[in-house]
Amino acid sequence: MISAVFNIRNSKPVGFTLKGHSGYAESGRDTVCAAVSSAAYMAVNTVTEILGCALDAEVDDGYMRASLRSESEAAKDVFSGLMLHLTELSKEYPDFIRIITEV
Repeated sequence: MISAVFNIRNSKPVGFTLKGHSGYAESGRDTVCAAVSSAAYMAVNTVTEILGCALDAEVDDGYMRASLRSESEAAKDVFSGLMLHLTELSKEYPDFIRIITEV
């Protein structure tokens, strides 16, 4: 199962951590994993390359962490979009994605 933990400050996400593998299908055919990974990379790339915000980030097999280094409402909105997207995916695939919020 993929665990998506969103760090919330003042009602908006300022970072997230993704851990695990969905187990939906074998590696290379796992559309749930591909959807989560693609969405997370798009969010991180949008924040860093389009908005120009600095992140503390780490990526490894089955792991991605990203956290804003400074305040940016636009970046928080991007992370809110990611949280919404993954929440909707978790409704479709409740056995494969779990969403957690930490204040």
